[in-house]
Amino acid sequence: MSYLKFDKDLMINLEYSLYRNVLRTNKKGAYQNTSISGCNTSKYQGLLVMPVPFLDDDNHLILSSIDETVIQHGAQFNLGIHKYNDDNYSPKGHKYIREFNSDGVPKTIYRVGGVILSKEIMFSSKENRLMIRYKLMNAHSPTTIRFKPYMAFRNISQLTRQNDQVDRSYREVENGISTSMYYGYPEFFMQFNKKVDFMYQPYWSQGVEYIQDMQNGDTFKEDLYVPGYFELPIEKGEEIIFSAGDILVNTSALADEFNFELQKRTPRSSFYNCLKNSSHQFYYIPKTDEIYLLAGYPWFKVRARDQFVSLPGCTLSVGRPGDFVAIMDSAAPHIQDFMNDKPRKNIIKQIDDPDVLLWVTWSLQQYWKESKHVFKEKYVDFLFSIIDFILSNKHPNLSVDEESGLVSTYGHDVAVSWMNAMQNGKPVTPRSGYLVEFNALWHNALKFAEEIAAAVNKKALAATFEEKALKVQQSFVETFLNDAGYLYDYVDGTYADRNVRPNMVFAVSVDYSPLERRQKKSVIDFVTKELLTPVGIRSLSPKGYNYRPRYTGTIEEKEYAYFNGCAFPWLIGAYIEAYLKVFSMSGLSLADRVMIELEDQMQNDCIGTLSEFYDSNPPFYAHGGYSFAMSVAETLRAKKLIKSFG
Repeated sequence: MSYLKFDKDLMINLEYSLYRNVLRTNKKGAYQNTSISGCNTSKYQGLLVMPVPFLDDDNHLILSSIDETVIQHGAQFNLGIHKYNDDNYSPKGHKYIREFNSDGVPKTIYRVGGVILSKEIMFSSKENRLMIRYKLMNAHSPTTIRFKPYMAFRNISQLTRQNDQVDRSYREVENGISTSMYYGYPEFFMQFNKKVDFMYQPYWSQGVEYIQDMQNGDTFKEDLYVPGYFELPIEKGEEIIFSAGDILVNTSALADEFNFELQKRTPRSSFYNCLKNSSHQFYYIPKTDEIYLLAGYPWFKVRARDQFVSLPGCTLSVGRPGDFVAIMDSAAPHIQDFMNDKPRKNIIKQIDDPDVLLWVTWSLQQYWKESKHVFKEKYVDFLFSIIDFILSNKHPNLSVDEESGLVSTYGHDVAVSWMNAMQNGKPVTPRSGYLVEFNALWHNALKFAEEIAAAVNKKALAATFEEKALKVQQSFVETFLNDAGYLYDYVDGTYADRNVRPNMVFAVSVDYSPLERRQKKSVIDFVTKELLTPVGIRSLSPKGYNYRPRYTGTIEEKEYAYFNGCAFPWLIGAYIEAYLKVFSMSGLSLADRVMIELEDQMQNDCIGTLSEFYDSNPPFYAHGGYSFAMSVAETLRAKKLIKSFG
């Protein structure tokens, strides 16, 4: 039985199929993303989206879509689908879909009368290139297929209109053509694995609309350029492969290349396999000797906090410790440059956020538990340099209080934590002073440093870390624990924020908690009763005055709701870890139930992966990045934790 299979009834129902999409990527930042119906519903979607470094640091939509037309006896049946004004869909190729399956590569089967045609989309794992394999499974008459490319050549956050600046020229290449719409863009090659006729008939398809952008209050209408169409005959049982990318290929090798790439794919045949595949999609290799993690798709780049939160789950939890080392080693020079106040490269964004070094330390701690020998060889001095940097108060926005030992940050005018929504130049959820998760991570970092110092026979250093950690532990309880039995979210001078938020869960989940068992249980009980949902952990309790469970309304209303009630899957990792530490084996039934509920999302939104956040009330619509590294990584880590108790 297929895990990600959608039948005819679901596919022809646009209210369903337009709101499920599929994502494929390479490790160079490029991707292919469309709805399962084939209709693009957002400006960020398309068959080939890729970086264009000559122009900027963003991704660019090159090839929006391809319309296939089946021709028999002069009758034409167009399999494409686009939305135009007044909910007009033309053509309506979705009505010919009989099945869509994404267990391997995305595969659509069309039936037009006696013609049965399969279409499989393969995104190259190493190049900015798309391949589509068509197979005529059945036909009773001579059949021709016409291919009409819709091109954009634009930044993914912008839209294009018909203009006179487009370069309409093209040149013939082996079994295809190459073209480039504007200066600065690479040459774009469209080729087939057999001889094809290209009919040059340039025009603009005007008024293409993106329904999800329209519903989100974003710009949603553009014109797409069509240079003409390709046409070739196809026989029953024959396979035709189309290649589109920024390099010229040997078309005689396309069939073998497609099969080779297909064999490397892990089937998305289970919840775990879907998440494992998704975790690999965040890999970003700008150079052969550097590897990072993208924060997510479609618009995210490499963000420091996201990378180090995601790193253990995307590597260690799927049996790839070597990748952990490669990614950490790529990031370490950037961290050292920051700590040494040297000019920083632009690859890792927001590396100066005040909690980043705390997450780096937490990430290193997860690797220590996997491979102590390699850690001793590579990361001991690196860890100590981070702790020393923080203790020396060299960070521009993270300072250690001499009396309490706690770390504080200034967050009135800038977003300092993962709750980073901004409105009118100010944080929507301002958090300043002593933040609860910062100090839970800080206590854990000091105790971890003590453990490592002892392991490498630096007894005096271990004693120093032990003394500082004890001070932090005592101050933590005095500062954050309230009479109700949960933890203040932050304490700023005489103000203690009493909102029940998820950040306190880290005080229970970390290996070295500053809390006693009774205090841990009280905290996790609050999180379970007030914050747990089937799609993640709420960012604010429903009892909170500012609680907003749905990400709806104006842009301002959405920004306000972002961290005032929406649910975040990435917090499930810390929650499951905390819950199992408190309840041990007796907590497995709830942990399993949480995973089962999250698994329901595999067939929603971007199928086979998890989104950035969700409405925290039914029907739990997804929002934000439709494939988000922290959501995937921490769910994988939670599954590994559950398995360790089995």
